[in-house]
Amino acid sequence: MDLRKIKTLIDLVSESGIAELEITEGEGKVRIVKFSQAQQPVAYAAAPAGYAPSAPVAPEGGAAPAAPVVTGHTVKAPMVGTFYRAANPGSAAFIEVGQTVKEGEPLCIIEAMKLLNEIEADKSGVITEILVENGEPVEYGQPLFVIV
Repeated sequence: MDLRKIKTLIDLVSESGIAELEITEGEGKVRIVKFSQAQQPVAYAAAPAGYAPSAPVAPEGGAAPAAPVVTGHTVKAPMVGTFYRAANPGSAAFIEVGQTVKEGEPLCIIEAMKLLNEIEADKSGVITEILVENGEPVEYGQPLFVIV
């Protein structure tokens, strides 16, 4: 399918009420999806004059729990997609907590637009945390693993 046909199809989808269009022509296949960029306005109420937020109240038995501090190297998602710990649903996970990994060794797969992208360790060390559950969506830059 040539570029002019694709451009024409994009223009038709953008001008119509169609949200998605998929066309197969010979060996080629084109899928066009229209996303709405309109966002709902958010209204914030102003704080009353003289308002000061109170300090968090500690439980009666002791101090308030501190936020967890991540120590070590964090492997972050290089793309938006769905996180998978194994190559196939029935397969064993690529890595587990406590396992030693070498730089370049596969850690997980992120599925993006029906493509399976193998994510490799960018540092050698021991996996101390897996921060995402299998099958969860991940965002660009989201922490996935901690390597020490």
